[in-house]
Amino acid sequence: MLNRYPLWKYLLILVILVAGLIYSLPNLFPEDPAVQISTRQADSTLNQDDIERIETTLTDNDIRVKSTEASGDQWLIRLRNSSDQLAARELISEQLGDDVTVALNLAEATPSWLRAFSASPMTLGLDLRGGVHFLLEVDMEAAVTQRLEVNASAMRELLRDERIRYRDTEIDGRTLSLTFVNAEDRAQARTLISREFPEFEYTSEGDGRGARLLMTMSEQAVTEIQDYAINQNLTTLRNRVNELGVAEPLVQRQGPNQIVVELPGVQDTTAAKRIVGATANLEFRLEARPDTPEQETEEHTFRNDPSRTATLMRDVIITGDRVSSANHSFDENGRPQVNIDLDGTGGTLMNRATRTNIGRNMAVLFIEHKSEERTVTDPETGEETTVRDPYVERGLISLATIQSALGNSFRITGLDSANEAADLALLLRSGSLAAPIYFAQERTIGPSLGQENIERGILSVQIGLLLVVLFMLVRYKMFGVFANVALALNLTLLVAVMSMLGATLTLPGIAGIVLTLGMAVDANVLIFERIREELRNGLSVQQAINAGYERAFTSIVDANITTLLVAIILFSIGTGPVKGFAVTLSIGILTSLFTALLVTRAMVNLTYGGKPVKKLWI
Repeated sequence: MLNRYPLWKYLLILVILVAGLIYSLPNLFPEDPAVQISTRQADSTLNQDDIERIETTLTDNDIRVKSTEASGDQWLIRLRNSSDQLAARELISEQLGDDVTVALNLAEATPSWLRAFSASPMTLGLDLRGGVHFLLEVDMEAAVTQRLEVNASAMRELLRDERIRYRDTEIDGRTLSLTFVNAEDRAQARTLISREFPEFEYTSEGDGRGARLLMTMSEQAVTEIQDYAINQNLTTLRNRVNELGVAEPLVQRQGPNQIVVELPGVQDTTAAKRIVGATANLEFRLEARPDTPEQETEEHTFRNDPSRTATLMRDVIITGDRVSSANHSFDENGRPQVNIDLDGTGGTLMNRATRTNIGRNMAVLFIEHKSEERTVTDPETGEETTVRDPYVERGLISLATIQSALGNSFRITGLDSANEAADLALLLRSGSLAAPIYFAQERTIGPSLGQENIERGILSVQIGLLLVVLFMLVRYKMFGVFANVALALNLTLLVAVMSMLGATLTLPGIAGIVLTLGMAVDANVLIFERIREELRNGLSVQQAINAGYERAFTSIVDANITTLLVAIILFSIGTGPVKGFAVTLSIGILTSLFTALLVTRAMVNLTYGGKPVKKLWI
């Protein structure tokens, strides 16, 4: 019989629509701005009296508290307005002092019955949620210098193993030089080193005690190091951002030496900048013996006590690159520490160095790359330019006696605070940077501006939806009602699918939704116009409805597949905003096909199917 679906098809459509409604509902419950409070000491806790005092303080300062809740040893204070978060954090920090950690957070507000279905709202992008945008510049020359320093250390060890005497090593630009006692030692060293380090171009200079071996890194090797540096930095930054718990961050390369980092929802720009831009690394070195030649030693001060110094070997046992995992905790005296696990190579190197040096001191050296900006005026033109002067800070964290051979696991003590231990563990866990990075640009989008973008985006969807609804009602009467109901269901399914996939909604994504609404009724227009044409050709009502859906099907699918292919291409080659547009457009095309071809047909079948209808309101 014409225009009748089997029962299973009606039930399938109903199940899909109900599921779409359930998974789209969490978007009606946006996350609450909140302040999270946790204690820094393992043996200290916050009680209800503390929280009540905090609530009173916030209320006295016109900050509205929505609710408070405890989770383990942490408290979460939900606020009414996101603009109050920073002020609330400052007030709480002043009241509780340094014994607690106060962090900004966004607390989930989805009802428990929806969470039971694993339903959650869509993630909002930087332009809707607010957050920070960083443009980072990678110091490519420093990457080359760091590689030369590693090579110099390896060369010195190689020469010592072969008992070849050398006097000094020096790095100048991309050239590494070694000074020898005589030309014979230099020739022997050149033969030995050139086999192990083919990426250098070798030249000799001077004779006698001034015999030098100059090793200049080739252009190909420099290019490979710089490509590795920016790729490694991308990986490290992604790991750091993931450790921060930011939803849908963006970390991508821009140009030959720049990286873009976007952190939606982050308001504490200082903390984000400290973690993202940290160029810290660790070096484990042995303390120098009194009879060690001066050219093989370096003197460093302690970070927490600049009056104390220690003389270390220039050679490095391992660096933070060999750390496979790290976490912070407290020792038996309640002092912060970092527990470290090394990878296989790092464990082997550490064991080899410590088992032959039991009773000797080993130092943990903290290294951080920084820069200072200064303004330089051109004497001829008078134009002012900003010049960045990079520099390196080195400081000892600890100097401990090796009691026994170390393996893959050990701990670092001597840290100032639990925050410092947590940051150091995070940096080691996420990996060290292959080259220093500097902030070339920093932009903050406040939550109020993000809320304004959301309101404007919703307004654009409402206006677009209203115009389409009015047009369909005026043009197609009863069938226009069917199309409008399907349009609302299409929007519900689109939101549900994006929520289920964890897709990020941005302003371009909202543009994709508006476009989807317009394209969704295109299919209905084709179907309804075809039905009109078949009625004019003399077909009965039931035959005209059936022919309209059957004969318009091919045109609808062809048009939507073409648009879907374009959306896939946009997603594959586009950047963040373009990808957001492509995602919503792609999902919208699929949901539009479902609602236009199946949902409206089901409603038409239920209304007209199998009934003697003389005239259609179309």
